[in-house]
Amino acid sequence: MAQGRRVERVAALIRREVSELLLSGIKDERVSQGMVSITHVDVAGDLQHCKIFVSVYGTDDAQQQALAGLRSASPFVKGELGRRLQMRRTPEVVFVLDRGLEQGTSVLGLLNRLEAERQVKGEPAEGGTAFSE
Repeated sequence: MAQGRRVERVAALIRREVSELLLSGIKDERVSQGMVSITHVDVAGDLQHCKIFVSVYGTDDAQQQALAGLRSASPFVKGELGRRLQMRRTPEVVFVLDRGLEQGTSVLGLLNRLEAERQVKGEPAEGGTAFSE
């Protein structure tokens, strides 16, 4: 159990430090053009590998360019993490595009459209009863 708390603590520290690097440390214009935010950090149990999930606001092309910029900056990010966190071994950093927000938005759009169609047809809303007396 203590090992799990340590992994969570390291993930939180990595998230904080990489967020600071996104604001001031990474000078790649592909990254600085779009709004990049860290949604989740997943650290392996042995602290050797780290997946950083990022969300990028913009078109698909802008997202791919920002992700390419982040991937090219990953050696710099790993070095900065090693200096800032002072760990014995710094985990390998991999950036992954998180599409969870996009998927959530599309699901909400589909649910809203379904609700609008139900209202047009006169069907009862969710949770309502359709008993006829």
